[in-house]
Amino acid sequence: MPVYFVDSSALVKRYINEIGSAWVLNLFNPALNSEILIAAITSVEIVAAITRRMRSGNTSETEARYVCNLFKNDLISEYQVVEITENIINSAMGLAETYKLRGYDAVQLAAGYAVNALCAANSLPSVIFVSADNEWNTAAVSEGLIVENPNNYS
Repeated sequence: MPVYFVDSSALVKRYINEIGSAWVLNLFNPALNSEILIAAITSVEIVAAITRRMRSGNTSETEARYVCNLFKNDLISEYQVVEITENIINSAMGLAETYKLRGYDAVQLAAGYAVNALCAANSLPSVIFVSADNEWNTAAVSEGLIVENPNNYS
């Protein structure tokens, strides 16, 4: 069973059709039996991304409301949510400083890194990090993590 830590730049592709959406949708194929983990802050970022599209005129209010509700329902049943702890915040500060990351990107990376460390400590397979953010991906690779960018798949 593959375990994926998916950041908001990738997960939004499940709800908004863009480059890489088909690849992200495939992660949810029941035959793969994938485990999908997200940081708690991802929920805020997804709702914000959807409503920003409405504000910019790229989607209607009705569609935005529908997609937000779909995400909120999926949040209950389809994701393992990683809570943001003091240790994750401390790690995120170091990652932000080292890699010059934006705040939430550093928190995302720190949360995923913590999950990966827990897997390693329990002799479980490495987590696959999924992000469409090149800066985040560069930092994750530098930290020795396995990364997939859905933008590399049409």
